[in-house]
Amino acid sequence: MNAKTKSGVHSPFVYDLVTQVLEDKTEYPEYAAIEKLRLSLLNNKLVTEVEDFGAGATERGSTYERKVSEIAAKAAKPAKWGKLLYRLCRRFQPQHMIELGTSLGISSAYQAAGASSEGKTPEFHTLEGSANLVELSQINLKDLGYSWVNAVQGNFDETLQPLLDQMEKVDYAFIDGNHRKEPTLRYFEQLLPKCHNGTLLIFDDIYWSKDMSEAWEEIKAHPRVTVSVDLFYLGLVFLREEQAEEHFVIRF
Repeated sequence: MNAKTKSGVHSPFVYDLVTQVLEDKTEYPEYAAIEKLRLSLLNNKLVTEVEDFGAGATERGSTYERKVSEIAAKAAKPAKWGKLLYRLCRRFQPQHMIELGTSLGISSAYQAAGASSEGKTPEFHTLEGSANLVELSQINLKDLGYSWVNAVQGNFDETLQPLLDQMEKVDYAFIDGNHRKEPTLRYFEQLLPKCHNGTLLIFDDIYWSKDMSEAWEEIKAHPRVTVSVDLFYLGLVFLREEQAEEHFVIRF
């Protein structure tokens, strides 16, 4: 279904998602602190060595030097999308969370803020390949008051499964770290056994390449996926057993 506006959405669940989350223009107080951090990072000329295991890297990964300001400008989620992640976490209050791709911790902070907005401290693991980015992100998260976010450093191919083996379940996962079809589908399949009725999975850059578009189509077609919402840059997948299968494309 191609629903350009909320009037084209007939699913009560997705209508509520549109009106209460996507269209929520509230300037939550947490936004200002995170955007202040972003501004400081955009002006940070420190040069750091970054390990990259994602798309474009060699099989063993690649290493390069980059200014923190460049990472903040190119790799950190724009405010529009960070705020959406906050609102999704605020709305659904996940207590068992995973993020694949920490970078400098901007998106991690938005998600941590939303998930803890009712006073609970969720189990939140954020995975990052680069040791230096883990160090920087942990400093940033601590400065914002989210030192309880657990950083896991290493190649996702080696760190995700051991982490999942230790977790009771997954309420929420944001996959934003390896924009290739095969790894994306593999991470999805690894997550599924820990997912339950109500789990939300978010996939970043679903149209980044033909490869990622194909991965998104396969994820939507999975029998456990009942609701998907295509926002072009992000794809939301809900596992809702009580709901008839529906797929939406919504302009955001």
